[in-house]
Amino acid sequence: MTLQCQTLLEMLAGDSLPEWERFARDVRVRRGGRRIAVPCGPGLALAGGGDVRRRQAGLSARGRRRAHQVLHRRRRFFASLAALTPRGRTTFAAVAMTDLVVEQIPYVTLREFGDRHLARQRALRVGMERYGARKEKRERELLTLTPEQRYGRFLVEEAVLAARIPQKDLALYLGITPVALSRIRGRLQRSRT
Repeated sequence: MTLQCQTLLEMLAGDSLPEWERFARDVRVRRGGRRIAVPCGPGLALAGGGDVRRRQAGLSARGRRRAHQVLHRRRRFFASLAALTPRGRTTFAAVAMTDLVVEQIPYVTLREFGDRHLARQRALRVGMERYGARKEKRERELLTLTPEQRYGRFLVEEAVLAARIPQKDLALYLGITPVALSRIRGRLQRSRT
C-alpha cells in the first residue's frame, strides 16, 4: 500500500524508509466530506486530499472569547504538539474545509521507528524544523505586518487555498474581522481600477 505520508516522509528523510510495510500497518486512513471533525490525537496527521482549518479558542485577559485559526493545505503534516507528550491533550479542534483524506500516524510509532532507523529520525527532525519555521513565520507576520500586508502576502503565497476557503475563515486566519477583510478587499479592488 502506498500512502501519501510515505512519499512525504521519504522526501523529508532524503532516502527510502526501512520497514515501510510494518510501519504502514499503524497508519489509519480516514475519508470524509466538508465540515467533518479531523482527529488530532497523539500523532501526526496528513491532509492528503483536502484542506483543514485548525482553531484554538480561549479567553482573553478581559474575559472575551478569542480564537486563532491556522489553515493547513493538502499534502502537509500537522499535529498538536501538546498531545504528543505523555498524557497530553490536544489544544485545538480541526475541521475539513473540503472533501478530505487524512492519514494518521501514532506518535509512538514514529518514535519507535525513529529510535531504530536513522532515516526515520532524520525525517522527524527535518519535519519538526519545517513545522517550527512555519509557526515562526506566522507569528512574525501577525506581529509585524498590517492586515493589508498579511492579506496581500496570503494571496501571493496561497493563491489556490485563498480561492477555496470561506472569507470568514480567511479573516480569522489573518487576525481580523470579516468586516475588516471586506473593507481591505474593497480598497484593493478600487486601487486596481
